Amino acid sequence: MRVKAKRREPVTTIISSARPSRLVTTLTLLIPMLLMGATACAPGTHLAYVTLPESNGVAAYRIRDVNSIFTAIVGSPYLAGNSPGPIVVSPSTKYVYVANRVDNTISLFKVDSQIGSLTEVLPRAATGLVPAAMVMNASGSLLFVVNEIGSSISVYSINSSNGALSLVAGTPVFTTPNPVTLAVTPSGQFLYVVNTNLGAIFGYSIAASGALQLVPGSPFPSDVGAFSLVIDPNGKFVYVANSTASTVSILAIAQNGALSPVAGSPFATGTTPVSVAVSKGGQYLYIANQGSNNITEYSIDPNTGFPTVLTGSPVSASMGPSLLLTDPDGFFLYVVSQGSKTITSFSIPAATGELAGTAESTSTSASVVGMAVSH
Repeated sequence: MRVKAKRREPVTTIISSARPSRLVTTLTLLIPMLLMGATACAPGTHLAYVTLPESNGVAAYRIRDVNSIFTAIVGSPYLAGNSPGPIVVSPSTKYVYVANRVDNTISLFKVDSQIGSLTEVLPRAATGLVPAAMVMNASGSLLFVVNEIGSSISVYSINSSNGALSLVAGTPVFTTPNPVTLAVTPSGQFLYVVNTNLGAIFGYSIAASGALQLVPGSPFPSDVGAFSLVIDPNGKFVYVANSTASTVSILAIAQNGALSPVAGSPFATGTTPVSVAVSKGGQYLYIANQGSNNITEYSIDPNTGFPTVLTGSPVSASMGPSLLLTDPDGFFLYVVSQGSKTITSFSIPAATGELAGTAESTSTSASVVGMAVSH
């Protein structure tokens, strides 16, 4: 999610050849929220939450779908634990979970249904050493946490009435040293964990209780410096960014959860890829290349999963792009850049998939590590 690469802040670069008309324009749009009576999930908007470890805070924004304008929510940022990193919003949009990497805890925040502000519910839940990434299943019943220094996976069941976490029996499950990220299939049947040192992916089947069982044949090879991964919305393919090798691996998912590389995998991309995203419909693949400060764009063959580079790729990004995230409606791609302390929006045309700069971005008070957007 190899020889260990230089530590990058998780969530967890080539000189751009993008056309001038598609260059990113960075604007600061931190406008106080005026519509206090609007509901947190008002039509045409989403809520976005980002972690700021340098200030131990969680910043909150409302994003308008029509133009991707970021509006700061009143009271933001909100205090979390020490060095907040991974962050997840529940499918119900009632709760936000934040992993605090120094405290080795998980904070539970309730979301105000009117404005989207956050209130932490104490006490915090204990987890393993240095939680590096979190993911929730589609139903919002289970939360999975990979602990980098603890070399383990913690699984929690979620109380639907109050959002409280309970550690699932038999977890944490110990894995090889230095797991860095993880992803769950849309069906909720399988969990995949990236191990950077080995350049490999571990697969687990998920029981209804949340208990994990290693998939036969696991681990599955990726490439040197495997760092992040994403699963396509149809649950057919896993895409892994290999930061040291500057490649992306594609693996097909079998019925039993086993992975096998597709023909042509891994393939070369930009320099130091650290994050991958797939469009909502599964037609397009986007890769953040931290070493070349750009985003490479591809169309995806629905049968083989293999990508074809799009016209105009790569697209220039702000310094140090570290995280890609698509909005739940599939209209925009958000790019977190740690170097410039910005979050930039690109629109995703359904017909072509070629990213178009929106000229909308927001500056943050500190470098962002994690970001989550509500449905």
